[in-house]
Amino acid sequence: MTPEHFELLEEARRSLPDGFKVEISGDTITMMVSPSGIHQRNLLVVRRQFDAHTPAGLLPSENTDLVSPNVGKSRNPDLTYLPDDALSTTDNQVPAELATIAVELVSPSNPENDWVGKLRDYPLMGIPLYLLVDAREKSVTLFSRPDATRYHRREDVGFGETLHIPEPFDFELATDGLLPY
Repeated sequence: MTPEHFELLEEARRSLPDGFKVEISGDTITMMVSPSGIHQRNLLVVRRQFDAHTPAGLLPSENTDLVSPNVGKSRNPDLTYLPDDALSTTDNQVPAELATIAVELVSPSNPENDWVGKLRDYPLMGIPLYLLVDAREKSVTLFSRPDATRYHRREDVGFGETLHIPEPFDFELATDGLLPY
């Protein structure tokens, strides 16, 4: 996709009414509705643990557009951690390669977006860690060690187990507080 083509899709995305979470992957624009209470609760359980282990210089951000015009992608993870200065903008877009992790809670209505689309897009966008919480399956998966095409490492645990989150966070994520759908 050319940067010009991406800009046309971005213009269409920006023209939508407020309140929609919108992502671009290739020629596809995906719109999502507001998440459920369980989704929000599980996100908070995960975020509190990350916040307790976030190194100086990084800030959490929910629903920030991570953009990679060179590969024609704009994704909006449930949670990401970015350098302080990346959020010193009035815009809601930051270069995707600045993200240290993308955290997604699988949507029960569109799990393919998280398990297929984002798993394909995040390594292309230069995001080093992808954490996927699937309340449908009661599982948490961490993808890491990306190259320009895919992640080369996958670790899975069930709800109730712990999962090691590597640098720059370096902690054991407890999943016993997560609720299934």
